[in-house]
Amino acid sequence: MREIELHALADDAKLNRLHYVVLFWCALVIVFDGYDLAIAGIALPSIMKAMAVNPATVGFMVSSAFFGIMFGNIVVGTVADRIGRRWATALSLTMFSVFTAVAGIAASPMAFCIARFFAGVGIGGVMPNVIAQMTEYSPRRVRSMMVTLAFVGYSVGGMLAAALGKGMIERYGWPSVFIAAGVPVLIVPLLLAWMPESMAHLIKCGNTKKLARIAHYLDPDYQPRDGDRFVMRSEDKAANAPIRHLFTEGRGLSTIMFWIANFMCLFMAYALSSWLTKLMASAGYSLGSAMTFVFVLNFGAIIGAVCGGWLADKFHIKTVLVFMYLLAAVSISLLGYKVPTGLLFVLVGLAGASTIGTQIVNFAYAGQFYPMAVRSTGIGWALGVGRSGAILAPILIGVLVGMDLPLKQNFMTIGLPALAAAIAVGLIDHRRSASHHTEHLSSGSHQRATQG
Repeated sequence: MREIELHALADDAKLNRLHYVVLFWCALVIVFDGYDLAIAGIALPSIMKAMAVNPATVGFMVSSAFFGIMFGNIVVGTVADRIGRRWATALSLTMFSVFTAVAGIAASPMAFCIARFFAGVGIGGVMPNVIAQMTEYSPRRVRSMMVTLAFVGYSVGGMLAAALGKGMIERYGWPSVFIAAGVPVLIVPLLLAWMPESMAHLIKCGNTKKLARIAHYLDPDYQPRDGDRFVMRSEDKAANAPIRHLFTEGRGLSTIMFWIANFMCLFMAYALSSWLTKLMASAGYSLGSAMTFVFVLNFGAIIGAVCGGWLADKFHIKTVLVFMYLLAAVSISLLGYKVPTGLLFVLVGLAGASTIGTQIVNFAYAGQFYPMAVRSTGIGWALGVGRSGAILAPILIGVLVGMDLPLKQNFMTIGLPALAAAIAVGLIDHRRSASHHTEHLSSGSHQRATQG
């Protein structure tokens, strides 16, 4: 009887059709996710006018989705390690599509908040599952890049919202961009039919037929035999209390640091996503020009994610993240000063690259840090706890906008948390990560083979 370690096969696999199928579905779901998150900021000035609400109130309306996202990050991420990521992703996609469409027909701020909360649960459920799925299937040498490529879809969705938003809002009103977000529910049957399940869940269920097919994709030389037994590495197994394992084996401090970094980064990302249109409009730009800044913000995020993922595979991912956070502190703070329009677009692009783009690289690092058995749980809790930053951001910036403070004070408030995030990432103990352990095992195996 042979024991087949699928995760070891995945580490050394060459890119093939299976990887591209997983990447396609993960990226497509994140495109819808990004659109859903971006439309609230795009429609913000129109919602304020139509519902006659002040900046502080609309800040709470925007944050209602983030309360749901925090809940979804923690609960769905944990549940997915038990029911499988494919079903968890499909259920999450259904939730955020349906309830965002419902928010578009809300007759009051309270009804809007309730619908957006439940949409947020679905949005929050998607993120940890996509990260864990891409991390599990990707070859080790391009793992950071594959995760960041999937999450580029987030910025593509934001750009789509910015590109379509102006025309749809002017012609059909602000509800139209929310109702359009219900369309992705139509692809759920296709996702269930074609997206592979996580290998860990298939091993748990004993589905040897699907496991053998995956093994052949990962290693074309593999030929199934009767009695083949598919297993996980010992470090990928956990007991019945996966949350506790986030703090065992020396991971406690690093887990807290991931939470802090996520809090700071999500504060910056959602402060910009929610209020950039309004802040630029108040600085004298037309609504169309203000939406262009949102487009540039998300385009910059794509560049930052792709470059950050590439650099993370070439250099130490911690060093890359610290540099990106320092760039965020500088670029965002400078947005509040009067500069030529061309330079302002560059600064907005850098702000997107170093906040939304950095968060995507942060996802990749968290996915590599935790062992397979608690990966969705670890990512889900990091995002869930960090999501309180996303909740706080629209509310706090809304209060500041209502106080009519100078523009530079608003942007300094958004940018300074990057310094705390840089310190937190610097304190993560990479020696305790699953990727470091795998690298150590691979190095030892190579050394023994050379000596032999």
